[in-house]
Amino acid sequence: MSAATHSSRPLSVRVSREKECADNSMVEPMSPTGRVMEELGVCIVVVIGLGTPVNLPVFRAGIETELLTRFPRFRSIQVMDESTNNGKPRWVQTPVNMDDHIVVPRLDPEAVASDPEKAVEDYVASLSLLPMDRRRPLWELHFLDFPSSEAASTVVLRLHHSIGDGTSITTLLMASSRSTADPARVPAMPPPPKRTGAIYQREPRPPLSSGDYLALLAWFWSYVVLAWHTLVDVAMIVATILFLSDPRTLFTRADGVEPRARKRFVHRSLSFDDVKLIKTAMNCTINDVLAGVTSAALSQYYFKKSGDTNMKRICLRSLVLVDARPVSTRQTYVTRVETGNRLSSLICPFNIALQDDPLEYVREAKRFMHRKKSSLEVLFTRVVGEFLVKKFGVKVYFLLLLYFITSSQ
Repeated sequence: MSAATHSSRPLSVRVSREKECADNSMVEPMSPTGRVMEELGVCIVVVIGLGTPVNLPVFRAGIETELLTRFPRFRSIQVMDESTNNGKPRWVQTPVNMDDHIVVPRLDPEAVASDPEKAVEDYVASLSLLPMDRRRPLWELHFLDFPSSEAASTVVLRLHHSIGDGTSITTLLMASSRSTADPARVPAMPPPPKRTGAIYQREPRPPLSSGDYLALLAWFWSYVVLAWHTLVDVAMIVATILFLSDPRTLFTRADGVEPRARKRFVHRSLSFDDVKLIKTAMNCTINDVLAGVTSAALSQYYFKKSGDTNMKRICLRSLVLVDARPVSTRQTYVTRVETGNRLSSLICPFNIALQDDPLEYVREAKRFMHRKKSSLEVLFTRVVGEFLVKKFGVKVYFLLLLYFITSSQ
């Protein structure tokens, strides 16, 4: 297997104001969340299955026309501002050499022929362990031009998380794709979602002239519940930092093991139609179904791997990343694609148990996610995180986050 050469250490690049571009649009400050992602070195790996063999010239032309032209982050590098005392990072646009970002690896033909799915999985897993070269824009496209059971060929996009979060990258990919039958036509988007605001947004107040006092009381009570749940969640965060921890299980990091120890990432494909069927039947969200499926899978894995015959419920907690953007109608994605990160986090209970009814995992996920939607925890963690990064620097925030994660184990 061979791939592009990567720098083993981030390249420290500094520019002064005298060396800046005259056009201020060429320079963009990095957001606090982006600075945290830069410190953590987190990358997003997107695996896309194609129905036809790879047409490299078409992909290259599309990348140059769409990604590089419309989205400045894909032609920018991270630099440090010497004019400030603490050297805050910024995005500065730079010329792009497409050959540095398009990778066609040479894999073992025998391994590909014997098990193409494993060849794809091994290659994707290897990408999660490689650092990115900071001397050029932090994205790559890897083309695996051989058939597997799920696709005729595979494209793997790897980019640094500081460029954007999952929502912005998904929207970006949709905005950059075109119909094969009509190259001028953009893909159709699903109908607008029911919710258009933040996850904690309450229903609008009923008009006072309506005389519906029960509706007014329910509206007022929703804010009382919101305040109470927020108070409880903030107290749980403080308690976790100070003393509260989860029981030790085989999912807990062993003592003496580095937090960044290498781990292998594997995937499993699910039928989206099946997920939507469960979503509709149980009146929940797709995320609720996926959280329930994950809880079921980890529960089965735990009792099988540990050999534990004690079937009591084990209550763990998970740190779930949440996009803090209000949900839009998604119909403006062609002209408005917001790059960058607007992430926050939630502490969610994650029960390890063997249920007689598999759908009980989904019901539990629906209950706790509904509970989290009636709390300002996601807003609290985002505001506090940005305050710490701006006032004390990303290293202080990173040390606090690392302590928070390890203290909960």
